Amino acid sequence: MSKDQNGKKIKLSDFKGKKVVLYFYPKDLTPGCTVESCNFRDNYSMLKEKGFEVIGVSADGEKKHLKFIDKYELPFTLLADTEKEVINAYGVWGLKKFMGREYDGIHRESFVIDENGAIEHVIHKVKTKLATEQILELYS
Repeated sequence: MSKDQNGKKIKLSDFKGKKVVLYFYPKDLTPGCTVESCNFRDNYSMLKEKGFEVIGVSADGEKKHLKFIDKYELPFTLLADTEKEVINAYGVWGLKKFMGREYDGIHRESFVIDENGAIEHVIHKVKTKLATEQILELYS
């Protein structure tokens, strides 16, 4: 997979036997990404109780991830996918439009991966304030 905020190599197989919420977001310390990450933070213990691990992925480096984690007390792993290997593997890099401008970037998407490492659900239109709720609705 990729390195986490501490430089440790993380692979999906490290989480075998657990459901994983793998969420992709554009950039640390930006308004929408902060809201989404804090939503996962605020609901983290409930997600853990239901058997989920949470992993965030962006193209930011390890140092920026550490700042993000420290500033907002994020209790989960953030992958520093600076080479965009994971981002491209999941197909979340592409053309975006914002305020009349077009550019390439990371699409905000969440993947729920089952205990065996298979993608169980994909949320293409993540609502930053309701990211956890969108996942839990899939299992209600």
